[in-house]
Amino acid sequence: MTLPVPAEWAPHRAMWVGWPSHAELWEDDLDAARAEVEALVRALAGPGRERVKLMVGAPEVLDAARVRFAGVEGIEVVDGRFGDIWLRDTGPIFGAGSASAAGFRFNGWGGKYALEHDDTVADQIAAASGVPLTRHDVILEGGALDHDGEGTVLTTRQCLLNRNRNPAWTEAAAEAALAAALGARRVVWLGDGLLNDHTDGHVDNLARFVGPGLVACPVAWGRKDPNAEVYDACARDLLAAGFRVLRVPSPGLVLDEDERPVPASHMNFLIANGGVIVPTYGDDRAAGLAGEALKTAFPDREIILLPSRAILTGGGSFHCISQQEPE
Repeated sequence: MTLPVPAEWAPHRAMWVGWPSHAELWEDDLDAARAEVEALVRALAGPGRERVKLMVGAPEVLDAARVRFAGVEGIEVVDGRFGDIWLRDTGPIFGAGSASAAGFRFNGWGGKYALEHDDTVADQIAAASGVPLTRHDVILEGGALDHDGEGTVLTTRQCLLNRNRNPAWTEAAAEAALAAALGARRVVWLGDGLLNDHTDGHVDNLARFVGPGLVACPVAWGRKDPNAEVYDACARDLLAAGFRVLRVPSPGLVLDEDERPVPASHMNFLIANGGVIVPTYGDDRAAGLAGEALKTAFPDREIILLPSRAILTGGGSFHCISQQEPE
């Protein structure tokens, strides 16, 4: 019997983070994205927090990354290969005690972004961690799921039942696959994710476990929040499923350079040993209120607000670029 994936608030022995490595992907946002990832990594490696394994995905930037973090205790720069930094989706999902890891097929979020090496990231990380990897012949990204540590998994129908992943999946087929691979005992199905999310609605932008029986989900910030109805539907579904719900102010309407709404989310926070690191997108008031809300769930952890606007230009934030190894 497969044991459930530990909750993210359980102690970690290490945290993997992806380093922006490909100038052709990040273009004018590369330097800013690196600065934001550096701030995240240094916060993670603070006293009493994480051993950070910073994965660099291209050989030509490895030496510069090592120089950048030289002498910083708790940060190990790891030579690897990836298409881009989204290790939550391409990396393995570690089991209890990091005694095992599960790897899945990756098809670029339904064929949108097929980049060289992304389908090998799970193997690389498992090997570097000294953890045996079990490969499962289904398409699945780690950001599509959230775990409470007791076998309950949150996900969205928009993503997990999308025909661009596993065309034959029904709810029952998906639940059987999650039970076999990840020890899921109950799957709670939510509806749609955020507008214009190229992941097709990953749950780690929408709803996150923050304690036993307690789930955080956004509440709209400002009158023009494009996801207001999605947030309220999510909260209703969670309440109907028997959870207590913590409503966390969203970042509101955030636009890209072409004036299109982007999937900015405070829900892409990262739960670390001793801290919770929350991405922000330019609205200090919304970010501050989000931090205050999350503090009620994590009174013994430091709430750290850090900018993630440049990282978001690549399609995600702090949770998306990381993956924990549980103790």
